[in-house]
Amino acid sequence: MWTSMELKVRAKGAFYKNYWHCVLTALVMSIFAGLVVYNFFGVFYDHDMYWHTNLFWEQSRVLLLQAFYTLVDVRVVGGITGILFLFLKVFLGNVLFVGGCRFFIMNQTMNPMAVELGFGMNPQAYGKMVQTMLLKDLYTMLWSLLFVIPGVIKHYEYLMIPYILGENPEMDYKEAFLISRRMMEGQKMNAFVLDLTFIGWAIVSSLTLGIVGVFFVQPYYQATRAELYSWNRMIAYQEGYIR
Repeated sequence: MWTSMELKVRAKGAFYKNYWHCVLTALVMSIFAGLVVYNFFGVFYDHDMYWHTNLFWEQSRVLLLQAFYTLVDVRVVGGITGILFLFLKVFLGNVLFVGGCRFFIMNQTMNPMAVELGFGMNPQAYGKMVQTMLLKDLYTMLWSLLFVIPGVIKHYEYLMIPYILGENPEMDYKEAFLISRRMMEGQKMNAFVLDLTFIGWAIVSSLTLGIVGVFFVQPYYQATRAELYSWNRMIAYQEGYIR
């Protein structure tokens, strides 16, 4: 069984030997991973805070009505922008994320370039990749609507899907889901604990306005995730449920 320290030591070595390409690839992956969440929640929340602190109990009825109509307009524009970003994530961001996962798998034994991000744009694989990643996000979201814990469980159950697609871009979504579930059997809690070991680095990143995150934490984290996949792939070969 793997340990967090073992994976992170290997990941750090792989990351350092190809530093700048790892930084760029991880940056693109992190941008698209948080794009829709920021747009739907960050923009709306900031506007609500402005409305409450500057208008509540201080303006006349007319100004309140004007502010209300302005708020509606901003929400409509924000909603439209959110939908556009959603399409961007589904048809571009998820595919680039898979390309990033492929990059970090390759980076364990080679020195790939960040252009590997565009791997998924191959017409033969693009459609299946979009479909599988969309279903992954959709299923995780639906389970999360039931309660937080089922959503977290499904998140870790589907964790290996983008890495599986990175090496097998034309794989059917049912097979990708099945292999990811097999790989993560008995490992979801361990993977959760592995993520917790990066909390300290996340705090340091926030204190430096994301600078440490861009130039160290994100590539280090993505390299560690790739090491976890490689370990699971080795076990899968040994157990014979992948060829």
